[in-house]
Amino acid sequence: MKKPSDNLHVFLIILNWNGKQDTLDCLSSTQKINYSHFTTIVVDNGSTDESVEAIRKAYPDVFVIDTKENLGFAEGNNVGIRYAMSQGADAVCLLNNDTVVDPGFLSAFVQMAQTSSQIGVLGGKAYLYGEKTTLDHLGGKWNPSTGQFTLVGHRALEDGFSWESPQHLDYVCGVAFFITKAALDTVGLLEPQFFLIWEESDYCFRVRRQGLQVMSCPQAKLWHKVSASFTGKPHSTYFWWRNRLLWIARNCTKKEQRNLFWKVLLPEISHLSKLYAIKSTELAILRLFCKKECLVHKQERTLRYRAALQGVYDYCKKKFGQGPAWIYQKPR
Repeated sequence: MKKPSDNLHVFLIILNWNGKQDTLDCLSSTQKINYSHFTTIVVDNGSTDESVEAIRKAYPDVFVIDTKENLGFAEGNNVGIRYAMSQGADAVCLLNNDTVVDPGFLSAFVQMAQTSSQIGVLGGKAYLYGEKTTLDHLGGKWNPSTGQFTLVGHRALEDGFSWESPQHLDYVCGVAFFITKAALDTVGLLEPQFFLIWEESDYCFRVRRQGLQVMSCPQAKLWHKVSASFTGKPHSTYFWWRNRLLWIARNCTKKEQRNLFWKVLLPEISHLSKLYAIKSTELAILRLFCKKECLVHKQERTLRYRAALQGVYDYCKKKFGQGPAWIYQKPR
């Protein structure tokens, strides 16, 4: 691989929220990056696990921005993007804190970005951390008949050739999200209303509407732990549903929205309502006869149905932000 020019100043932005050890591991890997002209920023989203102190002690050369509150993935990264742009960034790379990167990760992004002025966003090649040759996914392609994205390369086994060529995608996975200056200048920031989930696909669609390209960059390799913060908590379901509706409203035509509402969304929401009514009634009865520890799985599933419906309700009420407190709690 031809070595990229080092004249592009890239800002590597890592968002942290109570992920101290993951972030320290991620920073350890970024210390080995072989591209010379980059600055690392950690944006801390109001952590309560002493992340800020630990990061500053372990990596005093890393610039840490402490927001003092949980701004969400979108606005937390926007804090870093604004700072990077104020410092004359030629590109930014948003990197999940629960990753470790290959030393050539950033060089690969820069090299590919320099091949065309039409490139807006590039996505890395993310593998599962625990299964080194299994892909997480590369991104997705919009399926208007289901109102969802079809993931590309999802949990695919690396075979040495199937995923080696760059692909034009509707969106690339936000776990490693390289944004060129062309996209920063024309599109700007992530949409903060998303808070968490769907924001990267919305950004990619905005980039594509400006005539810029969204592509995978197979040589930009990293390994993703797939955050444990989602396990057992219904907040991912809440944001998936609320932001799916927001995404459709922002990116589909009125005709497409009507078709999706009648053919997809209304039947799905009706089905969710029935399931929630059945499962919550079943759970209430079982609580009379079973121990709490025997019902955890059923509680988790019931909470996910409730969270999905809450997400739909909050979207309809145009209530965005971080959502109700209960969605972050595991069943007790």
